[in-house]
Amino acid sequence: MPTTPPATLLHRVTPGAWTALAWCVSTLYSFVVQIRWPGEQLQPWGEKSHRIEPFAMSLREQAMLLLAAALTVGACLLLTRLALVSTTLLVLGALVLTTGPLHTTSIAPQQYLPVCVALCFAAATEARRTSLCCAGLALAGLLGYVGTRLALGFRVGTSIEAVVLMMVVVAWVVGNSRRQEREHTEQMRSRVAEQAVTAERLRIARELHDMVAHSIGVVAIQAGAARRVIETQPEGARKALGVIEETSRETLAGLRRMLGALHDAESGAAGRPLAGLGDVDRLVENIREAGIRVDVEWRGERRPLPPEVDLSAFRIIQESVTNVVKHSRTQQCRVSVEFRPGDLSVVVVDSGSGSGRGEGTGYGIAGMRDRVRLLNGDFTAGPRPEGGYRVTARLPVPMEV
Repeated sequence: MPTTPPATLLHRVTPGAWTALAWCVSTLYSFVVQIRWPGEQLQPWGEKSHRIEPFAMSLREQAMLLLAAALTVGACLLLTRLALVSTTLLVLGALVLTTGPLHTTSIAPQQYLPVCVALCFAAATEARRTSLCCAGLALAGLLGYVGTRLALGFRVGTSIEAVVLMMVVVAWVVGNSRRQEREHTEQMRSRVAEQAVTAERLRIARELHDMVAHSIGVVAIQAGAARRVIETQPEGARKALGVIEETSRETLAGLRRMLGALHDAESGAAGRPLAGLGDVDRLVENIREAGIRVDVEWRGERRPLPPEVDLSAFRIIQESVTNVVKHSRTQQCRVSVEFRPGDLSVVVVDSGSGSGRGEGTGYGIAGMRDRVRLLNGDFTAGPRPEGGYRVTARLPVPMEV
């Protein structure tokens, strides 16, 4: 089943076909308007000529009509490839009709209609320089015809030619406006695509920061502990090195899962979330190995969460606990996760004396705030009056997930 709407008639029919149709209709009209219909009177200034018989033309008139038709066919075939040549052929065709079978003293608006149609398409699809050259050719044919007749002392319908001149200008303006609209649309699409790529890069960078910063914090603490006790407490050093090894392996596994998820996204396959609240227990065990006690309190009825909410809640807990390890200079923190009917609340509190980057200048705090903002939630982070640091996040959750 097609997902895109069908093309409109304007796009299904080629520009050359539209130009050919305009020529056929305008030429037929030019002949029909020559006929004096019942009830019409001849005007003294000869708007209609009783000497013209459109459907009983001489051989010369028929030859010039065929020539004009041939020029038009060639112009229609070349319109999308050689716009300048096509415009030249159409102008010549209009002049042939005017001086040949129609015997008019002016280029009537209907005779220049195919030129205007082709000019409109050229202005809409070609570069501005090319379309201006096409407009110049159309004006040159019109003004050249008027100037030649005036130089030879023949009568010219100046008011009629002014109308044709306006038709040429309007045709170019309409086509150029269509080209500018298309270019603007393409620029907007390109900008949206660039913004999407930038947002995806920021998301990946945030994921990498949350994952790697936590692991490196644990590794740094364990490495420092192992260095201090490696000679006096070999067993403690061995245990710290084991935590370093396990944390490093988990980080590498997480990076592989992230790369796999990116590969699945490119190939159109659905990938599972990299992490979620189900991984909090493993996170707590790793932190406890680093010497920090983490108490987790679950409130409310646990239920499945949307992947983006589940992942963001885990990353907020992970980043907050990592900041406790790095900055708080305390051995204990408390994590509270509350499932409420319309949202999920995450609170991480410690009683340390460190700053915890409480003013929001750290990348971790900014990353958490961005995550919550993208989910239309609320986020606060800062020192507590009684001491320590507090991180609070509220993430909206649909009732049905």
